[in-house]
Amino acid sequence: MKKTIAQQLNITEFPFIIKDKNGNQIYYETSNKYWCKREYDSKENVIYFEDSEGYWRKREYDSKGNRIYYENSKGDIIDNRPKPHEGKIVEIDGIEYELKAIKK
Repeated sequence: MKKTIAQQLNITEFPFIIKDKNGNQIYYETSNKYWCKREYDSKENVIYFEDSEGYWRKREYDSKGNRIYYENSKGDIIDNRPKPHEGKIVEIDGIEYELKAIKK
C-alpha cells in the first residue's frame, strides 16, 4: 500500500496541511489517512481536486473567472467552452451575421 505524504514525512500532528506560495491549500490529510489535493490556475481558481477515496473533479475558467467546463469522476460533464465557430461574424450579401450554435 502506498504511503500518504504524512506517513512518508513521519507527521504525527493532524490535520496536516500544505499551502502554496499564495496561501492556497494544496494538500490536506487527517489522522485516519484521508487526504485531498487541489491545483489552482493563475487566478487562484481550483481547477483540480482529488481525494483518497478516488473522487476527482476538473474545472476550467474563462478570462473573466466564469466556470466554462466541469467534469468529475462520476461522469458528470458540463461544457460551456466557446465552440470554434460560435461568435464569428460572416457577411452575406453585404449583411453581417454572428454565428451561433444550435443546441440539440
